Amino acid sequence: MKSNIHPAYRTVAFHDTSADAWFMVGSTIKTDRTVELDGKTWPFVPLDTSSASHPHYTGKQKDFAKEGSAHRFNERFGRFFSKTR
Repeated sequence: MKSNIHPAYRTVAFHDTSADAWFMVGSTIKTDRTVELDGKTWPFVPLDTSSASHPHYTGKQKDFAKEGSAHRFNERFGRFFSKTR
């Protein structure tokens, strides 16, 4: 490999702020922030969403398809269109 052209690969602490979960992952991301965990100082990157908080992975998805969009429409606006002209 050529020297001085590859990014530095190191362990980085990622913090999912919505689930308050910490992940230690090898990464080449650039960050100036640091955090102390387990007596060591690690580069730190905050996240809005990760597998700990994303609805697809947690199973806390909203189910809109149970009754269908036509049924939801009729529940909301059916009274306006049910009148005979």
